[in-house]
Amino acid sequence: MTEADLRAPNRWLMLAVSMLGQVAGTIFVNGAPFLIRYLTTERGLSLPEAGAVAAAPFVGVMVTLVLWGVVVDRIGERAAMTIGLAIVTVAACGASFSSSLVGLAGWFVLGGIGAGSTNSASGRIVVGWFPAHRRGTAMGIRQTALPLGVGVAALLVPNLVESDGLRTTLLTITAVCAAATVLSALLIVDPPRPTRAEAADRGQLANPYRRDNRLTRIHLASALLVVPQFTVWTYMLVWLIDDKGWSTLAASSLVAATQVLGAAGRIGAGWWSDAAGSRLGPMRVVAIAATAPMLALGLLSGTPLGIALIVIATAVTVADNGLAFTSVAEIGGPYWSGRAMGLQNTGQYVVSALVPPLVGSVIDGHGYAVGFAAVALFPLLAIPLVPVRGEHPTDTV
Repeated sequence: MTEADLRAPNRWLMLAVSMLGQVAGTIFVNGAPFLIRYLTTERGLSLPEAGAVAAAPFVGVMVTLVLWGVVVDRIGERAAMTIGLAIVTVAACGASFSSSLVGLAGWFVLGGIGAGSTNSASGRIVVGWFPAHRRGTAMGIRQTALPLGVGVAALLVPNLVESDGLRTTLLTITAVCAAATVLSALLIVDPPRPTRAEAADRGQLANPYRRDNRLTRIHLASALLVVPQFTVWTYMLVWLIDDKGWSTLAASSLVAATQVLGAAGRIGAGWWSDAAGSRLGPMRVVAIAATAPMLALGLLSGTPLGIALIVIATAVTVADNGLAFTSVAEIGGPYWSGRAMGLQNTGQYVVSALVPPLVGSVIDGHGYAVGFAAVALFPLLAIPLVPVRGEHPTDTV
């Protein structure tokens, strides 16, 4: 063991702390939609007004992801995540004392802005501290922060706001975000990277988007693969209740169980990429695998097989996220990966915002079977975009 190894922090601790930061940000951002029923029934807001409030944190995240990537590239992961989580903490506290709709939405936008920091910062921490042969698995674990955060928000927010009100709910979220802020400040250690002079000698300061089109192709493929993922996430519950006649309790229980499968799928795909020494090869296979169950679901949604197919689709359609994110970080390099990951997430956020209304209009006009089958086109289009032949051995170094 070298002296540098002895000085290095525990990489699993770095993963855990950065994941906690992302979970805290996710609870704030994704907790807002779980307030809709409270805002309409207890505060007298119309459904569009409550929906606007619920969307506010997502707006903050979406418009600042690339900016946070620049911040991470310039000042480092620890500072970016600590500052971002501090902003979320202040915003959650401010929202808890807000008495107006506009004020509440404004605090939610600010919190979303802060939460955007955790995406690039936590991704860079994983890429920086884990060696290539473990990086895919670590990133797969890190990618489970989203379903974990959504799950905690689903259990915490609606129940607490119903029993103790909005202020107590938001102050509880404030405490979670404050704890994550302190842990990030105290425990995160920025992974080593070359000096700017060394990076310049290696060509790592050059814009990777001008070097070749691999990053652009990965961004486009990932955006296309978001379509089946968010289609299933958005409409599985409604389909089970309206089309299959399930109770709300039974349908929500199955949806929650599929989130666990999705998390396992992300970790499994990351482990596979480590074993194969490739991120993009497995990503293309996932694109192929995502096409089949969506098409089959469209054809067989009216049969008993439909339930099994939508469960499979839920697990498969999320498996590419960690693969693409890791590849983007590796290709971007130490001084461009923050921005590259910011662009990656921005594209996915934009597409995910378009999926519910557009797919919903297809389902409304032609039924679930046509809607599910039509979505199969998008992973099919993603298959040739994944730049497998352009993957370099040095990408995973």
